Amino acid sequence: MKFYRGRLFDHVNVKVRDIQKSKNFYRSVVETLGHAFTQEEKQSFIIDELMVTESSEASQAIHLAFQAESAVAVKLFYQTALEKGGRCNGAPGERKLHSGYYSAYVLDPDGNNVEAVYHGPLTRSSAYIEVVTSRQ
Repeated sequence: MKFYRGRLFDHVNVKVRDIQKSKNFYRSVVETLGHAFTQEEKQSFIIDELMVTESSEASQAIHLAFQAESAVAVKLFYQTALEKGGRCNGAPGERKLHSGYYSAYVLDPDGNNVEAVYHGPLTRSSAYIEVVTSRQ
């Protein structure tokens, strides 16, 4: 089974009611997976392809799945999410999506379903791609 990452989305925008609460939640959970904010403004932040912006009407029923490098990382993501205001939506464990699919689900402060998933041992051709625009 092949997995392709970084080929479909340019970005996903999630709208949240309280940007400070969401910054605290998302910064903490993505750090457990080895990522960081790539841009931060007063009313928004970006983590690679994920853009989070403050709005009076939050996004509803979005499912975000972050890649994890191990089952241990999934567990740390889950524990950290609960400590930072997330709510359990599926404790860490193997799922029946395919052999080795290990994940955990939490609801973020606005009720969106956020998952960390480990697909088992994978070989990547590259850890990530870097896109540089020609405009200054």
